[in-house]
Amino acid sequence: MKPVTLTTERLVLRPFEPGDAPAVHAACQEPDIPRWTSVPSPYTLQHAEQFTGTVVPDGWRDDTAYDFAVVSRADGSLVGAMGLVRLALHAPQRQAELGYWTAKEQRGRGYTVEAGRAVLRWAFHELGVERMEWVAEVGNAGSWAVARRLGFQREGALRAKLVHSGTRRDAWIGSLLPSDLAGDPQYASDGTAGLPLPDGTPYLPHPR
Repeated sequence: MKPVTLTTERLVLRPFEPGDAPAVHAACQEPDIPRWTSVPSPYTLQHAEQFTGTVVPDGWRDDTAYDFAVVSRADGSLVGAMGLVRLALHAPQRQAELGYWTAKEQRGRGYTVEAGRAVLRWAFHELGVERMEWVAEVGNAGSWAVARRLGFQREGALRAKLVHSGTRRDAWIGSLLPSDLAGDPQYASDGTAGLPLPDGTPYLPHPR
């Protein structure tokens, strides 16, 4: 995949660059980020340099992860990170997982939801994703609050799904389908209608 840039009213989402390493390092010193995500702890500048300079470009080139730096359009400051991981974009799977973290000083302003809508619109309409997943350790209320606002439906808990600090932990899992957003103007390109749905694999839900 050739790296892309997405824009919203307040944000620019672009692939991380080596020059972002100091800001990434600073953000990941906040304890909640290593506690609830897979970033190493302690998080060193070398970790940030490897992520921005090697991991991110390799992910885009190899179609293994599409990671975006979420930055403010007003002053260029780093708001957070958002990416599509566990990519399986070819038929019949057409799935991905949405992951994100937000710098502590940028929380509470709706930035992560705003960025998430842009990434989901791109994933469903341009990449042909038919099922988007969200996975977080049970108890990660902040991540679930964002996912819920994005329209995810929490489907349950997976036992021993995640390994964190050498311990297996249970995880919440949620999903979002293009059809879930078809009537939501937040996902429309013109702000007046729901997400346009490309032709996809037919879905036969089990009767409830």
